[in-house]
Parts: sequence; structure tokens; C-alpha cells
Amino acid sequence: TLKDNAITPIKGKFESPLGVDLKFDEATSDACPAFTGRLLRGVKNTASPDWMQRRLKAIGLRPINALADITNYITYDYGRPLHVYDADRVNGNIHARMGKKGEQFEALDGKTYEVDEECCVIADDSGVLGLGGIIGGESSGCSEDTVNVFIESALFDPRRIAATGRRLGIESDARYRFERGVDPGFMGPGAELATKLVMEICGGEPSHMVMAGKMPDTDRIIDFETKQVKRLTGADIDTAEIRVILKRLGFWVAGHGEELKVSPPGWRPDIHESACLVEEVIRIAGMDRMPSEPLARLNAVARPVLTPAQKRARRARRALAGCGMVETVTWSFIPRDQARDFGGGSDDLEVVNPISSEMSSMRPSLLPGLISAARRNTDRGFADLALFEVGQAYRGEKPEDQFLAASGIRSGSARLIGAGRHWDGQMKTVDVFDVRADALAVLDAAKAPLANIQTAPEAPGWFHPGRSGVLRLGPKTVLAHFGELHPAVLKALGASGPMVGFEVFLDAIPAPRAKTKKSRSALNVSDLQAVRRDFAFIVDKDLPAQDLIRAARGADKNLVTDVVLFDVFSGGNLGDDKKSLAIEVTLQPREKTLTDTEIEAVASKIIEKTIKATGAVLRSQGTS
Repeated sequence: TLKDNAITPIKGKFESPLGVDLKFDEATSDACPAFTGRLLRGVKNTASPDWMQRRLKAIGLRPINALADITNYITYDYGRPLHVYDADRVNGNIHARMGKKGEQFEALDGKTYEVDEECCVIADDSGVLGLGGIIGGESSGCSEDTVNVFIESALFDPRRIAATGRRLGIESDARYRFERGVDPGFMGPGAELATKLVMEICGGEPSHMVMAGKMPDTDRIIDFETKQVKRLTGADIDTAEIRVILKRLGFWVAGHGEELKVSPPGWRPDIHESACLVEEVIRIAGMDRMPSEPLARLNAVARPVLTPAQKRARRARRALAGCGMVETVTWSFIPRDQARDFGGGSDDLEVVNPISSEMSSMRPSLLPGLISAARRNTDRGFADLALFEVGQAYRGEKPEDQFLAASGIRSGSARLIGAGRHWDGQMKTVDVFDVRADALAVLDAAKAPLANIQTAPEAPGWFHPGRSGVLRLGPKTVLAHFGELHPAVLKALGASGPMVGFEVFLDAIPAPRAKTKKSRSALNVSDLQAVRRDFAFIVDKDLPAQDLIRAARGADKNLVTDVVLFDVFSGGNLGDDKKSLAIEVTLQPREKTLTDTEIEAVASKIIEKTIKATGAVLRSQGTS
């Protein structure tokens, strides 16, 4: 049962010479809805009694003097922050208002703070005395010579308190409590309790209480049917026990039978509905009173619980882990200048109340977080890194501007074939082809049509312009971009190269065609030996190899099952504007073994198709 700590009001003996008022407009009236206090004259600010000092020391606080110790004691014991002013150092009345740009004050922590129009301040006729609900000022602070004091007890907006404290970097006991919410109903009793303790310890004569504003209406009546306890928890608790539990927790309970009207106490702003009351009842009655019920067994096969996007994300993670990369989870918030470097940083994606200036903007790409993670690892001696992340990124504020991506970076010598030095003496650093292979591995795992994917040199500006590219499906659908990260971008993020990266847009991959039948098709593997033939063509130096591969693949779609580029040569007697591309073509017969004549016919068709599509020349004919 909660203790009944009823506080008897102290009768004032004179009118307070200090008045209080609220100077807010309609838009800022919630900054300080109510402000009350009273003046005590003739006090003696000595040391606090032993019992109070022992309690403060027990929680790690250092006793200062009676007035400071009393406010600290009430703050911790009752959750009601208060402030005490030296009334003789206050000029005129006390005002609660919004700050003005350029105003400064020296706080009790010895630091000088500059306020602005977003700060709720307590001021007198001369200027700022302190930040309301956060910290008081040195100009009106109490000392051993203090004789007349004014006790403040007020209500402040938790959101403004949190924003102001974070912006100015002030941590205080008052801020901690006000930004989490205090009991509005204890504003007046808190001032009365402080008055009582000051008079008992320091003496003095109290004035009448003064008040500005009005108490917010916090009364909440919840219609509560006690059978809800049984319905939601399964526990069989009778109405009489429910009433006793709620009353002992400080709730007001009225009504008869199973239909009750319940009002939570002011210090419980978390109670909103009947389900909250059920939670309170079962918490006290005991979780062991909830019966154990086994889940029903289903004979049918469970339906898939993962969405297509979740399946793609899972496949992407497995594919990248199989490529030797390590998964990383980074923040979705990055500095605004980093967001701008990666195509974001717009006002729409700014966080209204960021945790810090380094987390002020929603990320437009996963790459900044991965680069920062690589930089931190490099600073600790791990230079060869292969990191990836699968997560959400943001192009704008609309739902369709949020997209799912799989991104990765490789640095140092963390290539697909391994990292670090090798006994054969070969150690190469990462290059664009490593991350292109990573991106293709993700697309393959996500069931993208790899045969139709084209590579184009149109990567965004955070990649090196000559060592990057995009993977696209048709002229408009970009599935991924990859390449060596631009040195200027790495420098801006404090990282060093070589570093390559990729980003695959999982949402852009077209969904596979719906299956016409539920059963899986029979595996159709030819029993006949495949035939492989090599071709070398001389082409223009700027011709993409994929054009040559696509032409060879389309020569005979029934027989040609694979085309692989295995050699690129330039220089020699080819000239400066030509290069040689050598491909291996796989022919897979299905009905009968191919004869030499049939193989030569297909080879001729491949040569003819390739020459027509690309303007190539068979190398055996183009060189002497």
C-alpha cells in the first residue's frame, strides 16, 4: 500500500512582494502552463540536519547548504524539481517567458549560456535568471548570507526541456525529470513541502502563495470492466481483489459490480486505457496466476511468413556472406554534409530533433555508414576489409522514396580470392571487378534475369568516373551501381583508398513470373557432352564486351548455353584504337551428339552474328 503523505498547506502571513507572471503568446503557452511560489523572509541558510545529509550522501550527492539540500531532497524523494531564489537579488517581479536572441546568463555550473527564442527562461526585470526546468542562474543564487528566499514550483513542457537541454549540452536533475514528465498535481504540494522544511531547518516567515497560469486538467476517467482481466490474461481474479489492488496503487475507484470507473494518479501518465489497468492488476496479483496454455497444433503446412522483400534481403545476406564479406549494421542517420555527397541532404530528410549533429539527416545510401565503419577499423589496424549491409535508405519524404538496398565495400587487398599476402608472392588490391562480381552475386541470389542485365558507365558522382558502372535492365531500370569510390568522397569521410563499393536496389528487381503449377518442373540435364569453342575478335577499343557476348549468345539460342570472356589484349600491332576480345562459347546438344559439320555451322553463325552486330573482325583474319 502506498503511504499517505498528505501535506498540510502552510498559511501565509503577508503578501509576497515578488509577483510572478507568464509572458507567452498562443503558440508558446505550453512552455510553462503554471508557475507558483512564495517568499520566506528571515531565513538562516545553515548546514542541513544530519538525517538529510545522510540520505543525500547515500545516493551520491554532496551536501551544500540547507536551501540547496532541501530542493535536492524533494527532487529525489518526491520527483518534484524546485528552485530557490535569493529574493534580494531579484529585480522586480519574476517572469516566465521565451528567451530573446543574444541574451546570456551565468548558470550555477559556472558556465555562460546564450539563449534564443526556443528556450523557456525565468527572468526578472533586468534579464535572464535561469532556464526554466533545467538550471538556475548565478545572479540569483543563494549563499550563506541569504536572508529572504523565493521558492519556485512550476510546470514545463517536456519536449522543450529536452530540446533546449540537448542543444545547450546541459545535464541536470531537473531536466532529467521534467523531460520525462512530473506529476502536475504535486506542483502546489511540492512548494508547501519545501516551505515546511525551510521553516523547520532555516526558520523564516512565509508569505501567501502566488500563482500564474492554471493547472492543466489531468483527471482521466477510465471505464473498466473487471472481466477484461480474465479475457486478456486468463487469470481468475475477483472484483474485490481488483479494487483493493488499484486503490493501493493510488488509483481512484468508483462503481459497483464488474463495471468500475477508475482514475489514475497524476504521477502515472502512462495509464491510458483499460488494458493498462489490466497490466497493473496482474503485475501485483502475480504472473503465476496466468494459466499456461499450449499452442494449438496445426495439421496443415504453415504458409510462408516472409514477404518477397524479406526473402530477397535474406538471400542477399547469404550471397554476400558467401563472397567472404562481413555483415555490418550502421545508423540510418548521418551528417548532412555526408548525405549531400551521396545525393541526399535535402530539408525533407532532416531529423527534427537529432540525437547529435552527426545524426541529423536520413541516409540516401548505405555506403557512407560502411565507409565510416571501414575507416574506424583501419584506424585500429584492420586495413583489409569486406563489409556489407542490407537495409533501408531514403530519397525523399514519401513512402515510395524509401528503398531496400544491399551495399558493400572492399578495401586494401580484401578481394574475392582472399586478403593479405600469399606464398606465391601475388598480392593485388581491390578493383572494380571485385564489387561488380559482388553485385552480380546479389542479383543472382535475388532471382534477377542476369542474361538480360547490361553494364553501362553511368555511375553516380561518388564513384571514380573511369572505374565504375551501373547494372541495368533496359534503358531505365537501374538495378545496381558499383566502382572505385571517388578519392574526394573518401577524404571527406576521413577514409583512405583503395576502396571499392557497390549498391544493389533490391526493390527494383522485377518479381519472378508466377508459377502456373505448384509442383517443381523436372530437372532437364542433357546426357550429351558439351562442346566448347574459342573465338578472338578485334573490335573498337571503346566497345563494351557485353555487346560481343550478347551477339554470340544470340547466334543459336538452342545450342549456345554460355559465353565467357577470358582474354582482353591491346597494343602490339592492333593499333591504339583497337583491342582483342577472346570468348569461350559453350554448345550443349540435347538430342544427339554434334558432328564436326554441325559444330562448324554454328561457329560460322556465331562469327557472322558477332561481326554484324559489333563490326568486329575475326582476329585470325585481322592480323598477319
